[in-house]
Formats: sequence, C-alpha cells, structure tokens
Amino acid sequence: MTKAHQGNLVTAELLARFWAWKGQEVDPAACPVRDVLDRVGEKWTTLLLILLAEGPKRFSELQRGVPDISKRMLTQSLRNLERDGLITRTVFPTKPPSVEYALTEMGQSVMTPLAHLLNWAETHHQGIRDARARFDQAQEPQRNLIPYA
Repeated sequence: MTKAHQGNLVTAELLARFWAWKGQEVDPAACPVRDVLDRVGEKWTTLLLILLAEGPKRFSELQRGVPDISKRMLTQSLRNLERDGLITRTVFPTKPPSVEYALTEMGQSVMTPLAHLLNWAETHHQGIRDARARFDQAQEPQRNLIPYA
C-alpha cells in the first residue's frame, strides 16, 4: 500500500467520522474534535505541553520557557490544562510553598500526534510563508481599489 493510498484511507476515515457527527442534531460543544482542538489550538497550549514533555517544571521555569506569555495568561493556560486532565499541579509544603506542573498520562499521550503536527509545521512552514506573501501581493492592488467606508 502506497503512502498516498494510506493517506486517502485516513482522510476517508476522518470524513466518515465528521459526517456521522454532522448528520446528527448535536450541540457543537459536544463534538469531540472541536472540544479538543479548541484547547490544543489555544495560543500557549502547545508550547507549554512541549516544555512539560521534558519533565516537571515550576511556574518560573515555564515562564522563562515562554518569555512572551504574561503571568496571568500562564496561570490561566495551566488551569485549563489541569482542568482538562493534561497536567497535574503539585504543591510542596515549603516556605514559601513551591508548585510543580507535570504532564499526566493523558498529557503524555497527546505528544505523539502533536509531534506529527510539529514535524508537518516545520516541513511546510516556508511554503506557507511563501503562499501568504504571494496572496498578500496579489491582494495589494485590490485593496487600493476598495473605498473606505
């Protein structure tokens, strides 16, 4: 079986799952794909999961690992990941108390598909940037023709 054929089977299976959900009267919030992708697709989630895949980290280590995240956003992102069962938060009874975050078993299991996505992103990043540049260049003359409202 060729890779292209395997890819078509994967696509067919994914489409079959999508259409099975689509044909039902379902609350969009109950869709497992939307629900999971909403979390994984958040701005900081993937970066935090990658850092925690290296091993448990304290809050300050995570903040240094993602220097452009605010403390408030880091706190919120970690709470969301803990709520979803992807990480644990352990408080140690020291003075002052120290807190450590780690991936759960479920959090570790998301790293395999995430690694495939990261590899795909690295492979296709330049092509995406080139396509954006071509698109933006083609749109530029049209922008000048559209009157401002």
